[in-house]
Amino acid sequence: MASTQIRELATGKGRKPILYSLVSVIAVVTGQSVLWTCSGLLGWGPVASNVTSVAIGSIPSYVLNRYWVWGKRGRNHFWKEVAPFWGMAFLGLLLSTLTVSLATEWWEDETWIVSLANLSAFGVIWVGKFFVLHNVLFKDHGASEDDIVIPA
Repeated sequence: MASTQIRELATGKGRKPILYSLVSVIAVVTGQSVLWTCSGLLGWGPVASNVTSVAIGSIPSYVLNRYWVWGKRGRNHFWKEVAPFWGMAFLGLLLSTLTVSLATEWWEDETWIVSLANLSAFGVIWVGKFFVLHNVLFKDHGASEDDIVIPA
């Protein structure tokens, strides 16, 4: 019974939230690996580590969300998809950098504190980001003459 319900959820309306969640797991693992490498192994400061983590973690997030979750094919539209996606990523970067900075002021500058602050900030915007991606960014926009198109 439960496996049937899960299968129906995964193929019906629940498919995108499930795939979005899986992409988020991949992006978190990527970003946290970079964060721990920069902060813990390379000894970078918390802000530089966080900026690098977000920049690198956003790449697989965009690609997997666009192609796998929303099934978009063809050209990437710079102004309608790429720029807004990176804008949301850097909004998360601002929030996470602020959180990381505050956390390391209140507690010791430990890698696990930097990681927890980063995860907390992105967790706050995770649900809202799904709705923006679903209803705005990866919705079929149609072609526009003023759009810069990036080949797939």
